Amino acid sequence: TSRELVRSGAAKAAVWASFTQLPDAVCRYLEEAGYEAGPELLLQREIGADGRGSCRVNGRPATVSILRKIGTQLITIHGQQDNQSLLDPARHLGILDDYAQNGPLLAQYTAAYQRLRELRKQRSALLMDEGEKQRRMDLLRYQAEEIEAAGLQEGEEEQLQAQRTRIHHAQKILNCLGAAYAALQGGDEQRGGVELLGEASDRLEEISGLSEEYAALAQQLADLYYTGQDLASELNSALESWELDPAQLDEIEERLDLLYRLKSKYGPTVAQVLEFGRTARQELETIEFSAQRAEQLQQEETLAEKEAAALAQQLTEARKSAFEWFGGEIEGSLRFLNMPGIRFSLRCDRLPLAASGQDGLEFYISANRGEAPKPLAKIASGGELSRIMLAIKSVMAERDQIPTVIYDEIDAGVSGLAAGRIGQKLKETAGSGHQVICITHTAQIAAYAAAHLLIEKKEQGARTYTSVLPLAGEERVQELARIISGDKVTEISLANAREMLQLAGG
Repeated sequence: TSRELVRSGAAKAAVWASFTQLPDAVCRYLEEAGYEAGPELLLQREIGADGRGSCRVNGRPATVSILRKIGTQLITIHGQQDNQSLLDPARHLGILDDYAQNGPLLAQYTAAYQRLRELRKQRSALLMDEGEKQRRMDLLRYQAEEIEAAGLQEGEEEQLQAQRTRIHHAQKILNCLGAAYAALQGGDEQRGGVELLGEASDRLEEISGLSEEYAALAQQLADLYYTGQDLASELNSALESWELDPAQLDEIEERLDLLYRLKSKYGPTVAQVLEFGRTARQELETIEFSAQRAEQLQQEETLAEKEAAALAQQLTEARKSAFEWFGGEIEGSLRFLNMPGIRFSLRCDRLPLAASGQDGLEFYISANRGEAPKPLAKIASGGELSRIMLAIKSVMAERDQIPTVIYDEIDAGVSGLAAGRIGQKLKETAGSGHQVICITHTAQIAAYAAAHLLIEKKEQGARTYTSVLPLAGEERVQELARIISGDKVTEISLANAREMLQLAGG
């Protein structure tokens, strides 16, 4: 629902319902979802005018999906549009499967069919046009060989860039290394830092015996002297090993240019270019061996098709077997609902394997003696559709575990004797362990109810209010009379209402 449900000027709308005598399936689901499954279940939902809302199960927060899951196992709602759904033959298959309780078998078939579809898809992908196949192989081979021939290494680009930077700044590096070495080692006209550190260390060594303080300083200067010698030696090695080869820079630039071209075609990094090459090589090998793989897939597909076909045949047999009982029960209910000449039959066409099996099912009826059965969608009137749907719902109610059924004007297009029979059928369904709530404008149906609630709208202070009032005794008689005769209730209509209640046992 949406916030449009909220009354104008109100902050929120709220709805709640209390359930007892819960089905086992609901109790199991509540426990699995972490809720207590006590003798009573309270469901609540609030919708705010700002669009926000909340759901609760026995006072604890819940999501809308949890509420929906619980609700669909507690209540089924049959609206007027459901009658029209019978005109769609695709719905007939689902109705019969529900009656036959084919859920587990249908799940097995669905898994087998999905496996078959996947194998067909894989084999179809391999069986490409020979010319397209050759073009694809040529492209993949070129791509894989181009990348492999480059001999790329991860991290190579960073190393090359570092080398290029070093060569570009070679003169500055050499000048600084030379100056640092000269400052440490000295020259013909200038004494170096290392020699000066050695001389300072010698001077302090001469007085180290006079004081521990001088001895410590002498040791520190000696350490600096030896460190300076080591540093000078390393600087000299760096200078002697330096080779400035202009050709090396050309090689680095060529290599970096190759990397740039490969990255522009196959990926933004060297690692991604390598991955592209591996993928291209794998696809090439797959296509090269596609004939063998296609043959293997063909064998697997044949086995999968046999399995799916066997399960589809089991579904066909289960559906036909179930209809022998289903059709008989429907005919019995319809005869009771004042359709005495009804013949209810099933047309079953063999189709290619599909998501729901191999059957094209459609309900056929003959509403008049001497007429051959024809498609339900072509000959059923509105009133007949209502009675057929009620018959189906009544038969299904005995098989499902949903305790409450709500009918919204199941009497559409029906009146007279048929309406009274609908009331009897609803009462019969209610007596078989189901709670039946029926919204009706037909007195013959309302008379059979165990409880009669009047829903009406009234205006008060420029606002509209809806009230729900339980009726009993004379109030109920008055309401039935009003339904019969309209605003002018007569003694005849009152007598008629009392007779209806008496005949219905109310």
